[in-house]
Amino acid sequence: MKDRSHEEAMVELFRDDPQFAADYLTQLLQDGEPADLLVALRQIANAHGGVRAVAKETALNANQLYRTLSAQGNPELRSLFVVLKALGLRLAIQPDTQHLAI
Repeated sequence: MKDRSHEEAMVELFRDDPQFAADYLTQLLQDGEPADLLVALRQIANAHGGVRAVAKETALNANQLYRTLSAQGNPELRSLFVVLKALGLRLAIQPDTQHLAI
């Protein structure tokens, strides 16, 4: 059995199960750090042919997109929307039921 990295395993999961990718990102939006979300977006981009392919589809600069989807990235909202669209995903806002209960 071939050993594979965590990165490779996540890319395969995201490629094979788009609903898992959406659920994972939703959970990161709720509980995670921004850096974790960006790393997951990069992994999903890799599952969709790589960051360069996503950059081409979105008309974003590939080098800038690599930096944006790094743990230190700080994407503009416009960039985030076009990347999500290219990955077959969208951003959704929901009420924070914990906040509303206070």
